[in-house]
Amino acid sequence: MLFIQASLSVSSILFCVRPTYVGVVHVCCGEPTHVCLWPLDSSSTATNTSSTVAVFPCETNLNGNNSSISTSASIRFLSFDPTNTQFYFPFPGIAITYATFSSNSTCDSISTIIMMPNSEPKIITGLAGYVLEDVPHLSDYIPHLTTYPNPLQDNPSYSVVKQYFVDVDDTVAQQIVVHKNSPRGTHFRRAGPRQKVYFESKDVYACIVTCGGLCPGVNTVIREIVCGLYHMYGVHKVLGIEGGYRGFYSRNTIPLTPKFVNDIHKRGGTILGTSQGKGGHDTSKIVDSIQDRGINQVYILGGDGTQKGASLISEEIRRRGLKVSVVGIPESVDNDIPVIDKSFGFDTAVEEAQRAINAAHVEAESTENGIGLVKLMGRYSGFIAMYATLASRDVDCCLIPESPFYLEGPGGLFEFIRKRLTENGHMVIVIAEGAAQELISESLSGMNKQDASGNKLLQDVGLWLSQKIKDHFTKSQKMAITLKYIDPTYMIRAVPSIASDNVYCTLLAQSTVHGAMAGYTGFTVGAVNGRHSYIPFYRINESQKKVVITDRMWARLLSSTNQPSFLNPKDITSQTEQRTEHHSSNRERL
Repeated sequence: MLFIQASLSVSSILFCVRPTYVGVVHVCCGEPTHVCLWPLDSSSTATNTSSTVAVFPCETNLNGNNSSISTSASIRFLSFDPTNTQFYFPFPGIAITYATFSSNSTCDSISTIIMMPNSEPKIITGLAGYVLEDVPHLSDYIPHLTTYPNPLQDNPSYSVVKQYFVDVDDTVAQQIVVHKNSPRGTHFRRAGPRQKVYFESKDVYACIVTCGGLCPGVNTVIREIVCGLYHMYGVHKVLGIEGGYRGFYSRNTIPLTPKFVNDIHKRGGTILGTSQGKGGHDTSKIVDSIQDRGINQVYILGGDGTQKGASLISEEIRRRGLKVSVVGIPESVDNDIPVIDKSFGFDTAVEEAQRAINAAHVEAESTENGIGLVKLMGRYSGFIAMYATLASRDVDCCLIPESPFYLEGPGGLFEFIRKRLTENGHMVIVIAEGAAQELISESLSGMNKQDASGNKLLQDVGLWLSQKIKDHFTKSQKMAITLKYIDPTYMIRAVPSIASDNVYCTLLAQSTVHGAMAGYTGFTVGAVNGRHSYIPFYRINESQKKVVITDRMWARLLSSTNQPSFLNPKDITSQTEQRTEHHSSNRERL
């Protein structure tokens, strides 16, 4: 092959080391630079370089015609280090031709592989402003991959389905409310089984890892990935990685079978254990482990930090040219994952929050001027607090990170509390954990510290607000109050998922399995306008979804609680302008 980059002429020369190996000599400007070796055993294929064993410089090891290599004992092999670009394909994008040999004289096959740089977004445009933000595919960087008939066509469970497979051109629109002259806008590839798959079932070796904070439904997703691989595709080799990302290289694993995972959906937490955020994330070590074990499908459950780590793993696997699908399943009890309709476990969290709100209401109405204060999860996004408030109808005031408020003065929180206690004799306040952080004194310890995920450590806003309310009404001496503070944070995220979340988790898990078997990689899966879709990692990692307080859902909450917005007209105008600019920038991207 001949590849031109700037003024350099780069070529690859085929040679045979011995009957069980294939190698490539790389020559730059007429001088050999390095050699790559691949072992050829019964499990190797001509288009799979996942088992590279050695990369070493050529200058002292090549004979005169650069077509063979000395096999003398004096050859010093360098340990294989894929991060060392001095010896590992230093020219990204080179098309490398290589051959397999059964003997010194017989060439079995010749194949080509393109060593790709980091992937760029795959954007496909069409008529009327149609934009498809596609996900990577193994065939993008490994040409001539073999395809196989999808085993589902012979699966009796699917015999009643009129249309087995998703059409290759099926996509899902991100925006479904449009005007007659609006462009068609952004779309994502529809999830589901394809007619052809890129893995033979007997060759699949899958692994599952869970990272980040706990969330209802994690065990259900694990169960359904295992059962989906077994029962839909006949895959019998599935490995559980214990303890999050670091489990890849600390050799902590559990073989997963349908029998082993049969009842785990009835438990909270994760049977595999977890590590917070990107704890233990060493991309090179993780990919080394994946490569050494022969794993070719990786399923990663976790939040935004975890999905960023999954993206790095996917890019490194692509850079090495490995036939490995990397799939993310977004996990966030806060429901702050962008693009998708909701995260799994969110419905369970809202349902469980009702218990705490009901208890707070009972406590508040059982005493004169009683106040029940409930702190719910929501570091940056107040979705749990908002939906739990709307579902309860017992809440008088909901405070979230997206909606600033102030305590004293006309229109402040204290004035509203006094008014509501005068009218009803009791009240219930729900506050998200990330609210009012700007009001808490910066002199408090930990204000600038971070947790294992790199998130800013939050002060306990529930305790802070409780004390502020008590101090205010104690000093006024005009109204005696009784305040009860309830913090159910870890109770909410540790419970098993409810029925609706179990169904959602099943659909997510099966969609990821279909996508991986179809050869897609570097994507996450989620419902977009009710349709499950494959979404590229960069869209999930680019921002966090937040409550838009100028939308009708927040207006519905204000109508339910009859609380003030705690915003002045300038704040509302500023938020509306920001939202308009956001929509304008989205249109410009189209």
